[in-house]
Amino acid sequence: MNLIITCARHLESETRQELIGILEKVGDPESIVTITNMSGILTVETKLEPVNVVKKIREMLLDEPWCIRYCLRVIPIQKTTETKIESIENGISDLIQLISNEESYRISIEKRNSNISSQELISKIAKKIKNKVSLEFPDKIILIEVLGNKTGIAIVRKIDILSVEKTKRSISE
Repeated sequence: MNLIITCARHLESETRQELIGILEKVGDPESIVTITNMSGILTVETKLEPVNVVKKIREMLLDEPWCIRYCLRVIPIQKTTETKIESIENGISDLIQLISNEESYRISIEKRNSNISSQELISKIAKKIKNKVSLEFPDKIILIEVLGNKTGIAIVRKIDILSVEKTKRSISE
């Protein structure tokens, strides 16, 4: 998986259809959209670069806000690993070069169907990074999305995560 999509509960199949159409428009007619066993969560396997996909979807949304009705958030994933502290640590070590020495960071963890310890995960990851922490305005976000026994990891800027509602609201203001 290299994208996680959230939607309203019980609208997963409508969201899946919408996503397939959107991904075709942005250049991937062969993407695989999976409805997970978690309410309101879909995963996408696309051959396109996930951060670019989010950027293109944001551009579509700004162009014609009504073209997206069911997707709530579009989250890029750069690496998928099993939900074990060591595996997640190793995955982040592979991506750590995405944070330059001057950049501040924040670790954000979203857990679904898992009881892995967020505190333990944060302290182990923070030990590996010498950069300044900024909880309010980080340059980069270390995103850990736990979906049961699979975990998606990404190191992105705040703008690389698309919130459809916030984007639509910003248009109307």
